[in-house]
Amino acid sequence: MHIQEWLENVPAISVYLLVGVVIGLESLGIPLPGEIVLVSATLLAASQDHINPYILGTCAVAGAVIGDSIGYLIGRKGGQPLLNWLGRKFPKHFSAEHVATAERSFQKWGMWAVFVGRFIALLRIFAGPLAGVLRMPYWKFLIANVLGGIVWAGGTTAVIYSVGKVAEDWLKRFSWLGLVLALLFGLGSMLVMKWRSKKAGPAAGGTADAETAEPEPVPAGD
Repeated sequence: MHIQEWLENVPAISVYLLVGVVIGLESLGIPLPGEIVLVSATLLAASQDHINPYILGTCAVAGAVIGDSIGYLIGRKGGQPLLNWLGRKFPKHFSAEHVATAERSFQKWGMWAVFVGRFIALLRIFAGPLAGVLRMPYWKFLIANVLGGIVWAGGTTAVIYSVGKVAEDWLKRFSWLGLVLALLFGLGSMLVMKWRSKKAGPAAGGTADAETAEPEPVPAGD
């Protein structure tokens, strides 16, 4: 099956669920490529009419908000032992240095750390669990969480979808432009080769005549 046909047959519901689940799991503290999945799905929506970008964006926002909230509750219940466990499980993401940096950000910026953290890969993983561990009031966390989820997930979907549509239209035009340029290039190359062959013809003929001409007899000396 051609790749275009395969993409057209991908069920839209599976794309929506994949985006929501991956972003949700990332938001509750599991290192997953949520942003990459969202961008890829949005580009797919830009080229495939059966995937609705509004539903896709809504699923992304829902995954972000719900995942962060679950992460907050887990962090509030688990506390510091949870961070220690995450550090052993995911040392690359939850090292002591990363945790200390995130804690300083949360203590300094509070709600803004939750909001801005949505746009930073490492803090996006930390935001929910760490806010719970630090016992940030849930109403503050929820406001920052919802606003951050809407701006990040909704904004990313809107921007990437618009860019994808423009790119799709440009590529369609480029395919015709490429064909025209290829034809012009081929025609030009053929004309140049014919011109060079005509130019080289007389020169070659002249050289051949000179080579085949019999040498004049040298007069005998007296």
